[in-house]
Amino acid sequence: MLRVHFTAEDLLNVTFASEPLPLVELGMALVAWQRTDEQAVFGRWRSRVGRELPGRVRPLLDLLRPDGDNPQFLEPYARTLEEGLAVVRDAGPLLTPGELHRVATRAPGSASWLRALWGQDREAWEQLGAAMRSAYEVVVAPQWPQIRQSFQADVAWRTRLLAAHGIKACLAGTHPLAAWSGTVLEVNGPPHYEVRLGGRGLLLMPSPFWTGRPLLAEGPDGPDGRCVLLYPALTPLPLVGPGPAQGALDALLGRTRAAVLQLLVQQRTTSELARDLDISLPSVSEHTRTLRAAGLITTERDGRAVLHSVTGLGVDLLHSGS
Repeated sequence: MLRVHFTAEDLLNVTFASEPLPLVELGMALVAWQRTDEQAVFGRWRSRVGRELPGRVRPLLDLLRPDGDNPQFLEPYARTLEEGLAVVRDAGPLLTPGELHRVATRAPGSASWLRALWGQDREAWEQLGAAMRSAYEVVVAPQWPQIRQSFQADVAWRTRLLAAHGIKACLAGTHPLAAWSGTVLEVNGPPHYEVRLGGRGLLLMPSPFWTGRPLLAEGPDGPDGRCVLLYPALTPLPLVGPGPAQGALDALLGRTRAAVLQLLVQQRTTSELARDLDISLPSVSEHTRTLRAAGLITTERDGRAVLHSVTGLGVDLLHSGS
């Protein structure tokens, strides 16, 4: 379970990141590709990435894990690719023995490659930089407008949720398993990780690639600054349209989720949604789960049927997006 302890000062110092960051999104994209969850949404995207990734990306994959617990030096808080690669190049000599040991014990790559990297072998670090650049050009750069659209739409929605229902609702909506116990935000699921913010506050960063429970990381100001909570954006990348959205709801939710929300003005079952939208039952379940986590719909059982309907907050959103 993830447990994040807030003080009153922490709750007053929760803000959103201003923009997505290239190498953070690259790390999340390659992690998402290695994961197997949410196949209804990410399945085709994963297949395409698997076909397009060149072999020279392999050194980077040797350092990334499907659980998202990646070496933080690979995901610097840099605004451009070139700035980020420079930070990565400079990181090697600054890594402590403890950091190297932690990464080495968890990294899935070969021991010989990791020894060369940790030994500050110039060729190994050049291979890593080339792998990051190549992966970025294939996976992230072509999708950057969609990544920004998903990021901005999520921040807009969370800001609205914050204004209407407060910071606790805003944070609880970052994951279906998130809930509050007093002033502790809890998210079920392994591994266990507990942190006390101690008045430093929290920086919220949605990612259209990440599919797991929220990740907590050291922020751009180091261990004495704010932590970063990286969480799944409301609209994952595969659901973001390639062109301009047709309306505010499409921009926020993606066309299919917007259509689900609109249909649920009248109560419907999962099967009825699948039939009316001509999509699979697993896909409907993925969409309703996210909409429910955002407080836009409710779900209840009636015998064997699963019934979904829009909430008051969802109705407000429908009206504002029309």
